[in-house]
Amino acid sequence: MTTEELILRLCAADGTSGDEEEAARAAAAAFPGCARTAADALGNLTAVLNPGAGPGGILLDAHLDKIGLAVTGVDENGFLRVAPCGGVDRRVLPGAPVTVRGREPLPGVVCCPPRPAGDEKLPAADRMAVDIGCPRETAERLVRPGDRVVFAAPPKRLLGTRISAPGLDDRAGVAALARCAQMLAERPPRRRVTFLCSTREEVGGQGAVTGAWSAAPELGIAVDVGFARQPGVPEEKSGTLGGGPMIGFAPVLDRQIGEALASLAEKLRIPYGRDVMGGETGTDSDVLAAARGGVRTGLVSIPLRYMHTPAEVADIRDVENTALLLAEYVRGAE
Repeated sequence: MTTEELILRLCAADGTSGDEEEAARAAAAAFPGCARTAADALGNLTAVLNPGAGPGGILLDAHLDKIGLAVTGVDENGFLRVAPCGGVDRRVLPGAPVTVRGREPLPGVVCCPPRPAGDEKLPAADRMAVDIGCPRETAERLVRPGDRVVFAAPPKRLLGTRISAPGLDDRAGVAALARCAQMLAERPPRRRVTFLCSTREEVGGQGAVTGAWSAAPELGIAVDVGFARQPGVPEEKSGTLGGGPMIGFAPVLDRQIGEALASLAEKLRIPYGRDVMGGETGTDSDVLAAARGGVRTGLVSIPLRYMHTPAEVADIRDVENTALLLAEYVRGAE
């Protein structure tokens, strides 16, 4: 399977926060046979290379969940009331085609009420509704509170090496982990390596908390996405599509890991950027660093345009280069 096929397959799987089972199955199929896979109580998928090497070792994390909506009820006219499940960008919701994961998959659209001329205000996501085209009695039979709503936007290949899909945050990171595991299987390291495809990152990172506790690593690296250059994003706060992974530097991160990753990228002639944050990173690395008695933690981000929308865009080369950088870092960290 090519990296492109891997990313497209992962992005096609459902998996909003707390409901990641389908995404975990898709991820499990991507790891090499020499990696032992398992699931835990929170739905985390782990794949372990060299389990006989004992506890500790290196933890590589990427989160499985993607943003969406959760049904909170049905009103008297059959419209589904919803709440955000993760940080949905409400600007792209009105008029968006969606799929409601009820008793059966149901097509729907997010209501787009008329607005007076000049009124640019958007209601909060939990003030919006989804129209599935039926009266209240039918809707209540097909949909229950707690059912999830996802964007109905199939993954697609753009020109060149670009891919657009909802859920590239962070299925691109999961794909990088799977490709890294495939590379390491060809020339295995001596240390234990735990690949953690964690759950619930978009609602607090609970999967990374429990996954890191169980793995008890000596050091960890979170793989997520970062803002790529596009209109409205400052150049100094963004990476470049096709410009390689973004290596994180922040108070919560271990500076030695960041510098080691940067030096290795230069040695391997992998393009990269330095992603500097003055506080928390907003990724699983924030909770990994505070796991157990503390874990030296790094962060590698894949540049992404239009985050938390149905049209996220990433570059296949950045996923592949992230996987290569991680594989060589793991081999050198023995």
